[in-house]
Amino acid sequence: MGSGDHGTAGPATAALSRYAGVPFTDDDATIARYLEDLSVPTLLLSMVHMTGDASILRRPLRPAGVWLNEVQGYMSAEDQAAVRAEALGVIAAFRDGGCVVPPPPGPEVVREMMSFLLATDVPEEYVPMLLEELELDGVDRRADDWGGAATEAARAAFPVVVIGAGMSGVLAGIRLGQAGIPYTIVEKNPRVGGTWYENRYPGCRVDVGNHFYCYSFAPDNEWTEFFSQAPELQSYFERSAQHYGVVDHIRFDTEVQGARWDDATGRWSVTVRGPGGAPEQLDAAALVSAVGQLNRPKLPDIPGRESFAGVAMHSAQWIDGTDLRGKRVAVIGTGASAFQIVPAIAPDVAQLTVFQRSAQWMFPNPHYHDTVGPGVPWAIRHLPFYGRWFRFLLFWPACDGGMAAMRIDPDYPHQDRAVSEINDAAREVFTAWMAEQVGDDPELLAKVVPDYVCLGKRTLQDNGSWLGALTRDNVELVTDGIREIIPEGVVDGTGRLHEVDVIVYATGFLANLYLWPMEIVGRGGVVLREQWGDRPTALLGITVPNFPNLFCLYGPGTNLAHGGSMIFHAECQVRYVMSALATLVRQPPGSSLEVTAAAHDRYNERLQAELATMIWSHPSITNSWYRNDEGRVYILSPWRLVDYWAWTRAPDPDDFELTVR
Repeated sequence: MGSGDHGTAGPATAALSRYAGVPFTDDDATIARYLEDLSVPTLLLSMVHMTGDASILRRPLRPAGVWLNEVQGYMSAEDQAAVRAEALGVIAAFRDGGCVVPPPPGPEVVREMMSFLLATDVPEEYVPMLLEELELDGVDRRADDWGGAATEAARAAFPVVVIGAGMSGVLAGIRLGQAGIPYTIVEKNPRVGGTWYENRYPGCRVDVGNHFYCYSFAPDNEWTEFFSQAPELQSYFERSAQHYGVVDHIRFDTEVQGARWDDATGRWSVTVRGPGGAPEQLDAAALVSAVGQLNRPKLPDIPGRESFAGVAMHSAQWIDGTDLRGKRVAVIGTGASAFQIVPAIAPDVAQLTVFQRSAQWMFPNPHYHDTVGPGVPWAIRHLPFYGRWFRFLLFWPACDGGMAAMRIDPDYPHQDRAVSEINDAAREVFTAWMAEQVGDDPELLAKVVPDYVCLGKRTLQDNGSWLGALTRDNVELVTDGIREIIPEGVVDGTGRLHEVDVIVYATGFLANLYLWPMEIVGRGGVVLREQWGDRPTALLGITVPNFPNLFCLYGPGTNLAHGGSMIFHAECQVRYVMSALATLVRQPPGSSLEVTAAAHDRYNERLQAELATMIWSHPSITNSWYRNDEGRVYILSPWRLVDYWAWTRAPDPDDFELTVR
């Protein structure tokens, strides 16, 4: 069927959308080389945009399925070659015709395109979220257009302080700037980027595909790897801060020591300490915490830790310029950071001893270290909407489909090894993947296969580098525990001394201590740290009773362990916060918005009830940073992304008490 399937898609036409592509003159041979780098299913959808011919969606040449990080839709090599050959002709005709994009596909065709790419029908409830995410018309609908909601004077009288210039802090700055709200971001580091600035250890990289792990409204076409390393990610957030003028609002090398709410004025007084060392007070009508969850390193309580005579450092406090070549190195921990450090340093060190408390489940991702071929940025730049659909292809498998394997089926008879039939199937696949790499070393296999249910802790992506490193002659995996550390090295649980020159603590963070060590004092002198204790809670992870005009990004109960992207979650949270601020700015100065205890408690009762049904609460899970000292989970989100997206589109007025001065 031809262009009769097309119609309007929104307030902007495809020809005007910033994603419709830049005209090009590349010759056929160059284009043919570029096509070898592309996702063929995504290419097919770009062909629909180039030709206006939706019949492309109704032919045998189509994706057969979708899986996390699998971008060719399980199409055979022959089918992929056939599509590329056809696409070359389509792209050449598009080029020769002046790169004129036909009218955009109508809503029904866009829905058909979604289902085509995913090889499954997209449920109706997901369509609004996915259309917003796709942004085919180039309109950023997550930006808050307050219109005439508040006067310029009212906005100018409503200063906001944001704590932290990581991913969510920069995002908050972008949205505050777009709304015309004066703001200051206080950042303890000398540069933006948060975790991507602080974590500079060898091999540090993201585990969400980069073309999805970026702001929805600010895609980067020039990623050099599909799962980029920390310096490239830090550079992205730095460029974003510069492009949107956020960097001019950041006070670097400055740390928030505390904040106190003044009931009489309806304002926050924020105490900061900058490079000069003297404390200073910042006035704020609202306070936004963008400190993250994984930014305060946790060092293990090992006897003699301070006595070590060599170099010792936490993975998040890597000493720049450290040369490990020819050194004897101990890595304590086998979580996500160690999983990246060990393969990166193993070829260079003389001896590497890895101390494991518990093994990690891992799943295959053969593309984890792949570089991006030149065809990908070319296609995103020139082929209509290729980049938007490629982002969509990465988003959907990381959305809510994996939750089925994480939900406890109480009737499943083999709770000692799995929580459900589908979870057991995942365990078998992951175990087979590890056995294939270990080969004829049953002792190592016994060490690396976890003794808890699959997916119960953070599951790591593996392209063979982790177990490949553990099988090297100069690498030893120790599972006997650690008795003590002495000046010469590490003494394991059997009394054996492992002499080392360097100790790397890949031991995680104080994840349950939100906003620590700051002292945040709310209404009536309530101290946030005391109110939370070891059970941090907030409505949607964002707002807390007794703390008016305080909003958390990446707060309690929002860490994602089942899929998605923290950037997606942050965009949801920031939109919610901006909507709340719009309400406040329309009121007289000194007005406040505070979540009611009833609304907060109802939500957290539902949250805990839902978490009790999820794998992270299974009794086989011990020593998990997901849990507090009581063994309860307060930091994870058990919600489907589509639900959280819907709940955070705007605050429910019934959940709040608005005090007007």
